Amino acid sequence: MHTEKNREKLFDSGIAEREISRELQTLMNLGILFTRIIQSLGLVMVVALWTGCATSRPGAIAPRHGDEIVVAGQMVHTGTRVVLWMDPSGYDAYRVERRFAPFEKSSWEASAAEVKDLTSPNRYNLRKGDLTEAEIERVRGGGWDLPTLQRVVDQFVLHYDASGTSRQCFKVLQDLRDLSVHFLLDLDGTIYQTLDLKERAWHATSSNTRSVGIEIANVGAYGPSGRIPFESWYAKGSNGQARLTIPSNFGDGGLCTKNFVGHPARPEPVRGMVQGKELVQYDFTPEQYQALIKLTATLCQVLPRIKCDYPRDAAGELIRHKLPDPELNEFHGVLAHFHIQTNKVDPGPAFQWDYVIKGARRLMKPCRSTELTR
Repeated sequence: MHTEKNREKLFDSGIAEREISRELQTLMNLGILFTRIIQSLGLVMVVALWTGCATSRPGAIAPRHGDEIVVAGQMVHTGTRVVLWMDPSGYDAYRVERRFAPFEKSSWEASAAEVKDLTSPNRYNLRKGDLTEAEIERVRGGGWDLPTLQRVVDQFVLHYDASGTSRQCFKVLQDLRDLSVHFLLDLDGTIYQTLDLKERAWHATSSNTRSVGIEIANVGAYGPSGRIPFESWYAKGSNGQARLTIPSNFGDGGLCTKNFVGHPARPEPVRGMVQGKELVQYDFTPEQYQALIKLTATLCQVLPRIKCDYPRDAAGELIRHKLPDPELNEFHGVLAHFHIQTNKVDPGPAFQWDYVIKGARRLMKPCRSTELTR
């Protein structure tokens, strides 16, 4: 009896050993196969690199996503629509001719003769800052690297354009006033970049060397008893919501979004004090705010000396007048044109500073692991 049981155990044990042996052999075969696959893939990669068939194949078009800005020659994603100066329908501040004059009269020579305020063929120049002579010699031909630019730029200046649309703004800057700005932000939230951020644009006098500037499309802020052009630009809908009505002499306004129906973020004009004056202004569009939040976060990340904050008083409230020169010199962050010059009030009393700064800060927070796996 016991002998038979022992035989059964030995028999079962032998079967188990054979099964384990077969499983081990299968695993070994799979391991050998996997190794050969890896070796084959490695050989293919080597051959591809050797023959030039990798991602840098001659003639291959480098992909663009349509949200990139150019910073010292590098493409940087923003997460919002951007039209570069080199794109179709872009605005190119590198050109010396007038953009909207008749072509036969657009040359610099003809422009200088016709427009008295045009005194220089270039509307930008070199950011010198605290660069050494050797650094100036290196970058003057365009040889900026990102670390050098990060050392020089520490302010992001916000303007409203008082022109109503980005196309009209660029016409004023390029064709009439000998000025420039890095970015234009149109009513539909489209951002136009006119110059690489390495360039010193002419938009904010004493802060030009150290700043990036943006002109936000908006007809501007006015004294309550003065001439106010709101009737030409805004109308009340049947629901009481104000909507944008681009004047007929502007055509379609040049907006990227065809048949765009825009409205200010708040339905009624906003009153507030800037430079000690009471002003009234319609708010910017929700599309502009969303694009600006993303651009602000991008700039504060890629140019980290721009702190994601605005000038505040002792109570933590927005300072609504020009900063004294020592404070302006020490400020690193996002600021208004009126913080730099006493004769300026842009971006006006309607601008929602906390909404933009808090929104940008949220985007700058590191992604959580759960967000990365979605």
